[in-house]
Amino acid sequence: MTDLLRPGELAERLNRADQDFSAGFADAMEEARALAQGADARIAVELETPEMTVNIGPQHPATHGVLRLVVTLEGELVRKVDIVPGYMHRGYEKLLEVRTYAQGTTLVNRIDWVSGFCNEIPFVIATERLMNVEATERANYIRVILMELTRIASHLMFYSAYPLELGAMTPMFLCFAERERVLDLIEGVTGGRFHPNFNRIGGTKDDFPAGWYAQCRVVLDQVEAYLARLSGLLEGNEIILARTRGVGELTSDLALAYGVTGPNLRASGVALDLRKDAPYLVYDRFQFDVPIGTRGDSYDRMMVRLFEIYQSIRIVRQALDTIPAGPIQAKVPRIIKVPEGESYAESENPRGLMGYYVVSRGGRKPYRVAIRTGSFPNLQALSFLLLDVLVPDIIAILGSMDFVLGDIDR
Repeated sequence: MTDLLRPGELAERLNRADQDFSAGFADAMEEARALAQGADARIAVELETPEMTVNIGPQHPATHGVLRLVVTLEGELVRKVDIVPGYMHRGYEKLLEVRTYAQGTTLVNRIDWVSGFCNEIPFVIATERLMNVEATERANYIRVILMELTRIASHLMFYSAYPLELGAMTPMFLCFAERERVLDLIEGVTGGRFHPNFNRIGGTKDDFPAGWYAQCRVVLDQVEAYLARLSGLLEGNEIILARTRGVGELTSDLALAYGVTGPNLRASGVALDLRKDAPYLVYDRFQFDVPIGTRGDSYDRMMVRLFEIYQSIRIVRQALDTIPAGPIQAKVPRIIKVPEGESYAESENPRGLMGYYVVSRGGRKPYRVAIRTGSFPNLQALSFLLLDVLVPDIIAILGSMDFVLGDIDR
């Protein structure tokens, strides 16, 4: 028979039982936590991803050219990038030294194949300075008009390729159609679409054909009307905005330190444009603005080129309204022989500053030629821009720089 509990004994037993349970539960929880931490540690070790080196390229993405990136990845993050150009080196600087000055324009307009006409201008100006020859006023107007049309065509090529690289296909079809109109204008004067070989020492090969002015004005109106639609396609596309805003930011100080020029520098907030800061040809006679960005990201680099097309249209219209009559060619010897000396000339090309340093020892061929292109210093900045970004951002940043490998592997 069970003994009766004294008063309060039941409560004491219940308290002891609660304490024993609490202590046992605490021990069990501590053991469970230790086991869980050990399991987490084992899982972390099993899932830890070592750095991996992958090759992006060598490949030919659209018009950019053959480029290789050696990328060190930690998961999806880029930790190191080695930029490896040189897969299509063609030795233009040495080729120019075994060609006559007159033959030089045939070579140089192939360096940056998207803006061939612009490549000829600084080479011809450097040669004219050595010969103490000044091109005719009408020839300089013709050069400005064709140079700005080439800039428009080049930027339209950018808007054909870049949105496609981000996943938007529609702008490509529309931009190519407008670009064809501009290339038809250039071909109507020079006879060539990509490689015009049109400039001559002291002038140009031909004058504008009959009816070209009116045709040019119509095309400018059509391109300008299209730009509003293009702006809507870009700024109304959430994917493009998400992949460009805040991606690949390049400060003005770093851009200048890397030697970046052209639209990429202006997108970083530096209003450097040789057409205004060191006018050549007859650019000082025209009114135009220099578009600049605020953040220096991929979005700014994209939009600066759009606004530059507007300004190029503005320049061409002014030039058409004020172009003087007169000869298109200054008097130069039939056989070009350049006196001994050296000269440097540069111009504002669609991808940045392009300059030629020409050394003459007398005779029909240059002794030495060194070329400064816009794409090469712009490409150098990628070693900074591509650090600590996600793998898909590599393509977004690369495309926003708008480089051409022929402009690098010269």
